Amino acid sequence: MATTVEELTVTYEDGGIETIKELDKKVLTKGAWATVIYRYQEWNRTKEVYSEDKYTIRRYQKRDGEYQQKSKFNISSVKQAQEIIEALQEWTKDVS
Repeated sequence: MATTVEELTVTYEDGGIETIKELDKKVLTKGAWATVIYRYQEWNRTKEVYSEDKYTIRRYQKRDGEYQQKSKFNISSVKQAQEIIEALQEWTKDVS
């Protein structure tokens, strides 16, 4: 388990194969509750290639010195990611 936000990852290995490959991450909040957005790819065992980029937002709670995942939201496509960006830009354009 991770004891710092910097140690948090979505990378996952199964049978010697990196089935979830983390490409990047941005820490949105730190503290007792941490929020991190990841860019990653999944390994397709049938085709033996990595997927297109995917995105996920994870919330972690620090308990007993270790972060535990409490929730996640997977962004299903680039199109959905762009729609989220557009909505947030619209809602925040007049905020100082």
